[in-house]
Amino acid sequence: MSKTAVIIGAGPAGLTAAYELLDRNSGIHPIVLETTDRIGGISCTIKHNGNRIDIGGHRFFSKSDTVMDWWGKMMPLQGAPARDDIVLNADKPYVAGGPDPEKTDRLMLIRERISRIYYLRKFFDYPISLKVQTVLNLGIFRTAVAGFGYIWSQIKKRPNEKSLEDFLVNRFGVPLYRMFFEDYTEKVWGAHPREISSAWGAQRIKGLSLSKAVLSALKKMLPGGKDTDLRQKKTETSLIEQFFYPKFGPGHLWETVAADIREKGGEIRMQQKVVELHVEGESVVAVTTEGPDGVRTRIDCDFCLSSMPIKDLITAVRGVEVPPALRAIAEGLPYRDFMTVGVLVNKLKIRNETNIRTVNDVVPDTWIYIQEREVRLCRLQIFNNWSPYLVKDPNTVWIGLEYMCAEGDDMWVQSDAQFIDFAVNELASIGVIDKADVLDTCRIKIEKAYPAYFGTYAEFDRLRDWLDRLDNLYCVGRNGQHRYNNQDHSMLTAMEAVSCMIDPSLSRKALWSVNTEGEYHETKKAS
Repeated sequence: MSKTAVIIGAGPAGLTAAYELLDRNSGIHPIVLETTDRIGGISCTIKHNGNRIDIGGHRFFSKSDTVMDWWGKMMPLQGAPARDDIVLNADKPYVAGGPDPEKTDRLMLIRERISRIYYLRKFFDYPISLKVQTVLNLGIFRTAVAGFGYIWSQIKKRPNEKSLEDFLVNRFGVPLYRMFFEDYTEKVWGAHPREISSAWGAQRIKGLSLSKAVLSALKKMLPGGKDTDLRQKKTETSLIEQFFYPKFGPGHLWETVAADIREKGGEIRMQQKVVELHVEGESVVAVTTEGPDGVRTRIDCDFCLSSMPIKDLITAVRGVEVPPALRAIAEGLPYRDFMTVGVLVNKLKIRNETNIRTVNDVVPDTWIYIQEREVRLCRLQIFNNWSPYLVKDPNTVWIGLEYMCAEGDDMWVQSDAQFIDFAVNELASIGVIDKADVLDTCRIKIEKAYPAYFGTYAEFDRLRDWLDRLDNLYCVGRNGQHRYNNQDHSMLTAMEAVSCMIDPSLSRKALWSVNTEGEYHETKKAS
């Protein structure tokens, strides 16, 4: 008799779990429940008037061969012609109105990684490096101060790195930290780096420092110094030069996976919000969903995989008492909400001053970190450079303005028209566009996009221990583990969960070890 697994969330973790259960012939029937009308979680692709938006920007790169092979199985590389297509648009982009190529054109592009920092109305390498252009942009005095600050940070390191501030100062020195990290981090997280756990740095940029960035740049100048292997095993993740990318954005891949799941017999139920998690003894026996019409449905299950925010998961528990102290921890877990403003323009005011050729001489960056203190804009995406197939008209520039906020704050509650006007004015004020060149706009809001590492996060392990007592509940993905995972890490948590479901003798500890040790790190741990 087939067993049933209820999978909460149709993002990378949930869809990977459903696909793996079917592909491994586990005998477990997956039912995926998605609150929204979008496939892919924040790895979705939003369509607007023939153009496509990648929410947050998703580079398909992983230190895990398992994940890289999995992506390759879903979408093979387009091949050599795609390399010209990256910047020269050799192939014609998709034209709205024709046959939908997403249903027949399941291919990945090879992309060149270029992202820089915009500061003092100039461009700086990301990660920051001390080279001639950096010195010219900063000026002799700022460069000298930054250099001495870095040297001092290596002589006298801050002991017991407790905060993100400690983590960054130890790797870059106080002056560079204040120039390039302090204000930007506060814009992104709504909290000062001294209030954020150093665990964030350990997960996201472990192994990265000024010295490694400089050494990497020098190494590339030497014969054979460039890592030509597409998997770039020897390269720090923050320093990779290439990545894979679905022709029509990340949502294209996850919509492909969803189609395969349905074809294999799995279920995906859209716009079904999980409102109750029914527990008997130490097992989840059912979940109750609520549709947009208010109708509630109970679904019995043998297993439950959850990628929903842990704060909401605890609120939904029924049938067992969650200790008040643990409820308080869950309630205090912080998140950052996310907004993207899509702006279509005739051209950018910032010009391409690199030696990289691009269509219409657009700057070659996939995204640009906006370090200017006078604006609340965090990052700027240029979708033309992710894939020409995201842009309806190659003679226009399709960009995304990214803002981090808290649900209910002054930015979040503004109407679309008000906030779009605010965002466009910000971009014009720092010299990136001319308002007269704006052709079209839209705004997209994503709740609980980024789990944060402050508030009650320091006590999270107590909550995790309690959740692990439920023998058939598997917490996976970014929000499911309240961990700032990339999509490859989220996929790996799902794969580990499926392995545990198939073989109950396996320890669930491996599930929580993803992105904390060994090959799961974004950077390869030295032996």
